[in-house]
Amino acid sequence: MATYTHGHHESVLRSHRWRTAENSAAYLLPHLSSGISLLDVGCGPGTITAELAGLVAPGRVTALEQTAEALDLARAEVGRRGLANVGFAVGDVHALDFPDDSFDVVHAHQVLQHVTDPVRALREMRRVTRPGGVVAARDSDYAAFTWFPLVPALDEWLDLYQRVARGNGGEPDAGRRLLSWARAAGFADVTATASVWCFADDTDRQWWGGMWAERVLNSEMAATALRTGAATQADLERISAGWRRWADDQDGWLIIPHGEILCRV
Repeated sequence: MATYTHGHHESVLRSHRWRTAENSAAYLLPHLSSGISLLDVGCGPGTITAELAGLVAPGRVTALEQTAEALDLARAEVGRRGLANVGFAVGDVHALDFPDDSFDVVHAHQVLQHVTDPVRALREMRRVTRPGGVVAARDSDYAAFTWFPLVPALDEWLDLYQRVARGNGGEPDAGRRLLSWARAAGFADVTATASVWCFADDTDRQWWGGMWAERVLNSEMAATALRTGAATQADLERISAGWRRWADDQDGWLIIPHGEILCRV
C-alpha cells in the first residue's frame, strides 16, 4: 500500500478541490469520448473525477481510493453534483481488484509520486485497460518547483518535504521519471508531455501561500516531520511564516511543473 504524505487536513483538501479536468488533466481530454469507461486511481475529493464523468457520460467512471474514509470525500462531491454514472471502490493500485481489460481509460493524477512501486502500479493500470485504451498519469516534480523572490524558508520547506515523502516510500520528483517508469512497465507507445501551474497574481499567491502556511503546521506531513524528528515545531513555524512572506510579496511568482504520460495499450 502507498503512504499518503499529505493526509486529509482541510488545508490539503482545499488545494485538491481546486483541481479540475482542465487545469489538471488537459493532456488527457482529447482522448475521452462519450460512452467510454474510466478508472480514476487515487481520486481524492473527486473534483477531477466528477468532471471526467461528465465528459464520458453515459459511460461510467469508477473512483478508487485506498481507504473508505478517503473515498467518502469523492462520494460526497459526486453526490453534491447529482451524478449517476460514478461507482466507487476501495483498493490498492499495486494490486487492482478488477479483471483484465476492464476499462477504456485508466487515469491517475498526483498518485505515482506516493506509491512504493510506481512501475508495478503502472503494470496493474495497464492490465485492467482494454487493448487500444489509454493509461494516463500526471505528477508534479518538487525539485523543479521555481519561485521568486528567494525565501530561505521555502528552500527549507522543499528539503523537508522531500525527506518526509521519501521516508514514506514515495518519490516527490516523480514528474521527470514518468516516461522511464512507463517504459519499465512495458509500454511501447508512450507520449510524454509537461505542463505547469503558475501562481503569480495577488489572489492566487495569497491562496497558495496561505494554504501551504497552514499545511506545514497542520497536515499529516507536519505530524510525520515532528514524529520522526525531521523538523521541530520551531522549524515548521519558521517555514509557515516564510510561505506568508512570499504570499505577501507583490513580486511573488511560483510555478509547479508536471510530467505527463499517455500510454497506449
